[in-house]
Amino acid sequence: MSGNLTIVIATPVFLVMVLLEYFAMRKKNKDYYHLNDAITNLNIGVGHVVSKVVVGVFLVWMYHLVYEHARLFTIPSGVLSFIFCLVAYDFFFYWAHRLGHRMNIFWGAHGVHHQSEYYNLAVALRQSWVHAALAFVIFLPIPFLGVDPVTFFSILSINSFYQFWIHTDVINRMPKWFEAIFNSPTHHRVHHGRDEKYIDKNHAGMFIVFDKWFGTFQEEEETPNYGVTKPINSWNPVWANVEYYVNMVQTGKKFSSWKDKLKYIVAKPGWQPDELGGEIPIPKVEQEYKRFNSAPTNTGLSIYVLVQFAFIVIGLVSYLYHYDKLPVFYKVLGFWLVMLSTVICGAIMEQKKWVKYAEYGRLLLILFGLNTLYYLNFNSWFYVMLIPSVILGAYFLTWFTLNINNKFVFKNMAVNRIEK
Repeated sequence: MSGNLTIVIATPVFLVMVLLEYFAMRKKNKDYYHLNDAITNLNIGVGHVVSKVVVGVFLVWMYHLVYEHARLFTIPSGVLSFIFCLVAYDFFFYWAHRLGHRMNIFWGAHGVHHQSEYYNLAVALRQSWVHAALAFVIFLPIPFLGVDPVTFFSILSINSFYQFWIHTDVINRMPKWFEAIFNSPTHHRVHHGRDEKYIDKNHAGMFIVFDKWFGTFQEEEETPNYGVTKPINSWNPVWANVEYYVNMVQTGKKFSSWKDKLKYIVAKPGWQPDELGGEIPIPKVEQEYKRFNSAPTNTGLSIYVLVQFAFIVIGLVSYLYHYDKLPVFYKVLGFWLVMLSTVICGAIMEQKKWVKYAEYGRLLLILFGLNTLYYLNFNSWFYVMLIPSVILGAYFLTWFTLNINNKFVFKNMAVNRIEK
């Protein structure tokens, strides 16, 4: 539960910081946040958190297994162990991150974090659903050297929290002494640039000295153009996580040699065999490039998506907080409801035709899940949940129906409430 509790506490803190950044930059730069992009970043972050509930069990087990049965030494818990692990973790993070940019199998996962064409704190939460499982093996020398699990996972959290704040344009520069040692917003903006001079630079988590030592450091000069060289052009969080792998499979089918097919898995992004023309050069950034901007047809739907995301977060926090008490059926149902909710938010923003029916099904499934859970396991609270959930469900069904059919009366009601 301790891992889930950390996420339960951190989630609202991160979201408050995102809101503060949004209001801080709203008057200075109207193009700093884009609603659909920000919601997609956050929805992918939600999926990342939920996937960690499943993947995290395996990773914790693996760490304990190495520590208990294969460690060479035992480093006593304390200040020295903490400092050693802090530096060692970031050292291995640097190499895991660098591999994430240099091998197709890793980039397919890590590239999710780079897909946003904006740069703000919401981007920090846009994390792959599978990258941790792929890259965790790179960190196993740490338990092998005798760092206990509590220290390791504490440092993992500290490193992750540190990297959150560097995803911002609000802070231009830190003091020179700081930037000589530590990663900072200016260093990390370079890392997210898709300009040729910025690609595959500044991989460090906390300590930028690793990039300086291993030849991957680049100062921020021109303002970076953010995103990946081949834009994903979608708000679907599932597609964001599988798109690169789908393209790999399609491209690999064109290779005549099985040797090339296998090499493609560990080759760097852009590699192709000579029969297909060889390595694909990094495309130049178009001066008149326009970012992907698909959006709902009316304001009411945009507000609806924003409200649904708020409920996704409430549901996520509640799910994690009560996770240990939930029956297995409701653990699985909760997992898939959260995932389904993020996908449907993306489908609404992309104006998919099938979303009308999917959203009706999602709302009814949530009502079924919540009320059967309370009826079977928390019977004394059943009516406390039943009445407000049915009223709220009917409200959302009506709101969505009228707006998806362009009935603007209800849209204006929603807009007026927000403005008040």
